[in-house]
Amino acid sequence: MTTFPTPRFDEVQALIAEQRWLDLREQLSRWPAPEIADLLLELSAAERMLVFRVLPRSLAGEVFSYLEHDDQYELLTSLSLDETRLLLANLSPDDRTQLFEELPGQVTQKLLNLLSPEDLREARQLLGYPEESVGRLMTPDYVAVRPNWTIARALEHIRLRGRDSETIDIIYVTDEQWRLLDAIELHRFILAEPTQTVRSLMDESYVALSAFDDRERAVEALRRYSLPALPVVDSDGVLVGIVTFDDLIDVAEEEVTEDFHRSAAVEPLRGNYLEIPVIELVQKRVPWLVGLVFVNVFSGAVIAAYEETIAAVIALVFFLPLLIDSAGNAGSQSATLTVRAFATGDIEEGDWWRLLTKELLVAVLLGGAMAIAVGLLGVIRVGWEVAGIVSLTMLVVVLMGSLVGMSLPFILRRLGFDPAAASGPLVTSLADIGGVLIYFSIATWLLGL
Repeated sequence: MTTFPTPRFDEVQALIAEQRWLDLREQLSRWPAPEIADLLLELSAAERMLVFRVLPRSLAGEVFSYLEHDDQYELLTSLSLDETRLLLANLSPDDRTQLFEELPGQVTQKLLNLLSPEDLREARQLLGYPEESVGRLMTPDYVAVRPNWTIARALEHIRLRGRDSETIDIIYVTDEQWRLLDAIELHRFILAEPTQTVRSLMDESYVALSAFDDRERAVEALRRYSLPALPVVDSDGVLVGIVTFDDLIDVAEEEVTEDFHRSAAVEPLRGNYLEIPVIELVQKRVPWLVGLVFVNVFSGAVIAAYEETIAAVIALVFFLPLLIDSAGNAGSQSATLTVRAFATGDIEEGDWWRLLTKELLVAVLLGGAMAIAVGLLGVIRVGWEVAGIVSLTMLVVVLMGSLVGMSLPFILRRLGFDPAAASGPLVTSLADIGGVLIYFSIATWLLGL
């Protein structure tokens, strides 16, 4: 494993204070870009600009791509037009597109005007794809060869064009119209005889994405096939770009974060939590909370409908929180497992019946164990009659909660919603209503009221 020395904060500040810019440039040129990005955040705004300005152009662009969007915007506002133009020119196309997506529209338009004609065409093409699509994520910098070329000619082309490519682990084979024919690992070119043709290496077995696919599909494909990059084609099969492993790591992290937010009934947040305005946090959270208030009104209505049962055996109220919490907890567990299985591709919409059978067995075993435990508590507290009611209710509500939690993600997915919205508060609220209804229905029936 290769290790790098990290820049010390006090050393950098000393070089800045002594205005030893060449020494600072030389020292920072040896550090990894992520470490320099972290160092910039520790400096004051003035020091940050001085350090960023002494970085070599290519390194400055790489460091910039590791900064958070708010820090990028702050840095951009401090640069001159010429400095901004050079920075944008040294950013990779996918990093540049991601920057433009996060900035206000007016700022993006001003920055577009600073691009060269070639970069401008490229940027407009990438920004023309739908938000959160593979087209927004891809880079058009790749290496492609022709099937009739010899291996020697292909390797010469790779040496010539590989410096500008995001990765050369995979070499793409296209026809004269740039339609994708194959994707071949670089090591196969290196091990082949120079006089062989590229066609002799082709098996036409490759995985490609559409530029209009959702970026989650790219993450799923990369995980499934364990490739460093995936080709992206348009509707005619023309190779328009590639998405690389490092880009999809960021996407996977964002998607997991969104699922966590939705599972807690929060609209996905963008940016650092500490830096998001209070009003935005309220707007993201209040719709679900208000909606769940009205859902939970039904629980109160059910309790009111069984006033006579409660009045007859007041001890039933003691077990009410325990029972409805157990239903909600079982439902949340099932929903979380189902949502995660959807996210990892372990299950599809057609697996509902198979999962239902399995969840029924699991829920019966869980409910049975919990029924025994709560039954013993019931005997100790109030006697055998109420203990029997509570035990039977526990079995039924755990079964009900588990099936609701497992089924809701399937239903939401079928309706076109994110399955992650099924877990957490929504499942708990529905399980509460069902638990109250089941509990007092069983109590009324067994008590003969």
